[in-house]
Amino acid sequence: MAPLRILDLHGLQPYTPILHLQHRLVSARHTGTLDTDVILVLQHTPVFTLGHNGGRENLKVSEKILRREGIQVVKTERGGNITYHGPGQVIAYPIINLRARRLRVTEYVWMLEEAMIHTAATYGVPASRNPRNHGVWVGGEKLGSVGIAVRHGITYHGLALNVNLSLEPFSWISPCGLQGIAMTSLQEAGAHGISCEDVKETLARHLKDVLEADPADTGDEMLLDILNTFCHPQNCL
Repeated sequence: MAPLRILDLHGLQPYTPILHLQHRLVSARHTGTLDTDVILVLQHTPVFTLGHNGGRENLKVSEKILRREGIQVVKTERGGNITYHGPGQVIAYPIINLRARRLRVTEYVWMLEEAMIHTAATYGVPASRNPRNHGVWVGGEKLGSVGIAVRHGITYHGLALNVNLSLEPFSWISPCGLQGIAMTSLQEAGAHGISCEDVKETLARHLKDVLEADPADTGDEMLLDILNTFCHPQNCL
C-alpha cells in the first residue's frame, strides 16, 4: 500500500490553481509517476463552489454583491450542491488511490466524516453524522462538509471543516442545497482560542489514523516538481 504525504499549503490559497493542482496530482497518481498518496490541507480565499448536482439556483445574492465582497463562484466536478469556502475554514483534499487501499466510496466518505468527528472531539465539540446530508453536524447545525470526485479510482476534492470563519456568507446560499439549515463552527460550538494552523495538524493526524496510512519518509521528485509548478516555495511545506 502506498505511503501518505500530508502537504500543508500555508497562507490563503485561491481556488482555481488548487483545483488544477489536484488534477495534476490525480493524473500523476493514476499513471504511477507519483507513487505516494497525498493530502493537501489549506485555507481558501472566499469562494462559492458548485457541485455537479447544481448550485447557482441556491445562491441568494446578486453578482454585484459577490463582486463587492470579492467572492468567486466556481463550477467543479465534485458531488453535492453549493457551499462556501473562506478564511477560518480548514480544507483537506486527499488524492487517494481507492483501489490500492481497497476502499469503496461509501467507506471513504465515512472515513472523512470520522476524521472530522474526532477532530471536533479534540476541541470538546460533540459532532456526529446526520441522515439529512453527508458531513458532520452539531445538533441541527452543520459543522463540516464532504464533497468528493473520483477519477480512475483516484479521489480528489474532499472536506471542509469550519473553525473560526465568518458564517455570514452561508446565509447567502442554501448550503448543500438544503433549505432552512444553519451552519456552525468549532468556535461557535464552544471551542475557544483555536487556530486553523492547529486544527490543520489535528485533522491531518486523524485522517492518517482513519486511513491507517503510513507516513512517507522520503521526498518524491515528481511531487516536488508538481508543487513547484503551482506553489511558491514559502507557501508549501
